[in-house]
Order: sequence, then C-alpha cells, then structure tokens
Amino acid sequence: MSTLYRIDSVHLHQFVQAIWCHAGSKADEARLVADHLVAANQAGHDSHGVGMIPSYMASLTQGHLQLNQHPSIVKDAGAVLTLDAHQGFGQVAAREAMQHGIARAQKLGIAAVGLHHSHHIGRIGHWAEQCAEAGFVSFHFVNVMGDPMVAPFGGSDRRFGTNPFCAIFPRRGHKPLLLDFATSGIAFGKTRVAWNKGVEVAPGYLIDHQGKGTTDPGVMHQPPYGSLLPFGLHKGYALATMCEILGGALSGGRTTHDETLQTGNDAIFNCMTTIILNPDAFDAPAMHQEAEAFLDWVKRSPQSGSEPIQVPGEWEEANRRERQENGIPLDANSWEQICQAALQAGMPADELAAFRMLVK
Repeated sequence: MSTLYRIDSVHLHQFVQAIWCHAGSKADEARLVADHLVAANQAGHDSHGVGMIPSYMASLTQGHLQLNQHPSIVKDAGAVLTLDAHQGFGQVAAREAMQHGIARAQKLGIAAVGLHHSHHIGRIGHWAEQCAEAGFVSFHFVNVMGDPMVAPFGGSDRRFGTNPFCAIFPRRGHKPLLLDFATSGIAFGKTRVAWNKGVEVAPGYLIDHQGKGTTDPGVMHQPPYGSLLPFGLHKGYALATMCEILGGALSGGRTTHDETLQTGNDAIFNCMTTIILNPDAFDAPAMHQEAEAFLDWVKRSPQSGSEPIQVPGEWEEANRRERQENGIPLDANSWEQICQAALQAGMPADELAAFRMLVK
C-alpha cells in the first residue's frame, strides 16, 4: 500500500498554482484551477482534486487542453444562454458560465445555461455552491463527451461517461443542501486513487473486459480495460442516459457515439446544462421553515448504527473541518505523479525541491 502524506492546503494551493503558471497559464487562470482542485480535496472528493494534474498536463501536451481561454456566448435567448468553452480549462469556463446564469436569474427569476466543449469542469458541486452563494437553487446535468467508461445496465462494455448530476438548495444560517454524484457507482477518479494506493474497491462497482465482476481498480487503468457500473442498476443507468442527452445534446455539445470517440489521449471534455432558479420568485413564504422542519424530522429518526444521520452536504463539511486541521491526505504515488507533472510544466528542480520539503 502506498505511503500517505498530509499536505497543508495553503502550501498545496501554492504548488498547484505555480505548476500552471509554469505551464503557461496566466495568473488568474492558475489561481482558479488551484482553487478548484484543492477545494475538491478539502471536501473529500480526492477523485476530482489535485490528482487530476497529471491527466491535465498530458492533455495539454497532446494539444487538447487550451490555456487562457474564456467561454463565448454563441446564442443569447434571454433566460437561456449557450456558451462555447473552446477546450479551455473547465475551472474557468464553468465559473464564467455560472456568473452569466446567476446574472440572468437575478433579473428574470430563472435561467438556463448550456456550456459545451469545455475541458474537465471537475467537481460539479463547486459550481452549484457558486449558485447557492448567490441565494439560488440550481440543477446540473453533465456528460463526458466521447470518453466511455461505464457499461449500460444489461451491457458488458463501456458506452458512456460517469455523467454526474448535481442539485443544491441554499439554507438560511446553514450550509446548503448539496447533492452531487457520478451516475456510475463510483467516480473514475476513485479507481485512480485506489490504484495508486494499491487497494481494491468494494464489490459491485467494476467489471473486467469479459463483463465479469471484479474489485481490481487496475481494469480501468491498464489493458484489457473493463468498465464501471452505473449506481442503482437500471435507475442509475437511466439517469446517466438523461445526463448524456440533457448535458451533451441540449447544451449544444455532443454525445458519445462512434463519431465522437476519443482514443489514445488523456483529454476529458464536458458539456453541462444548468438550470438556475431564484427561490424568491416562487409563492413560497414558508419555504425555509418547511425545509428545516423536514430536515429536523429526518434527523430525529433513531440511528441504526454508530454513524450519525446526515443531510446532503454535511459529509463534505465534515471533511473540510478535518482536513483544515490535519491537512489534505495524498498517497505517495499520486504525489510523485504530480511532481513529475510539475517538471513537465517547466518548474525548476530547485523550486520543486522546496515544495517537496513541505510534505510530511
């Protein structure tokens, strides 16, 4: 099993920002990418955190990720906007797309934003939290274009991406309710984390190239490749299908099929359709009281075990508190891969050595 390090989030952020500055990103872009990746680790979603850096660097080297891009509005229909990200960093494109949507929702009470041809937009909950900070509800449908990893219910090979769904509800005096999950049983990145740590994944999440169940995460990272399985049998598969169509086709982007398959590269391209609602536009004066009454009712159920009853979003908040105090955990294999990506970006060896000194 790989050694586990603990890294202070401030130092890790500085390191990530420096990597992308050396790679050619302008300062603002490098900061936004670092903000997002480190925040994903802080929330406990290591699959979408700094471990993505080697993949991003490979995509840049292969000519897929385009630095210093900003999304452009290709159609403005008032409450509905369509944006093209031009293969730029999703951490920039999704943030600007949400800014546009929030501004329209403030004016109109509702907005829909289609974002297409964006490089990996990372943890979708980050963009929902941006909407909630403005006081808005949001729903997000996302596809992973041309990069199949998940087998359909009843199928035996990979046909679509991990296609996340996300929804958020802002609360008064509390952190928002946040639902954010891949429609596969586990995210692809969680298999990467397990593989780097040298551990197996739980049964029921993976099949090998013959369609047989396995707990070996290596089937997702070395040939012959296997597949992830959708969560919840036919239900997760059905939701993944809707995310593919609503996130990919409706946004003005593309879906996964013969013509869009990407082979032999490390690019991750997302399309996302977002609905943003101003809850004040509804005739619901008791909305917050009703929401809190329900949450209180749920939490008063007698516990069936030692773990407390949590509502959506509390797991992330608990991780943030623990990791703020103890640092962000990162296995040695992932750390070495990130350091190699830093050298590939052009970071001088002495600067990398200084960052290595901060790891404990």
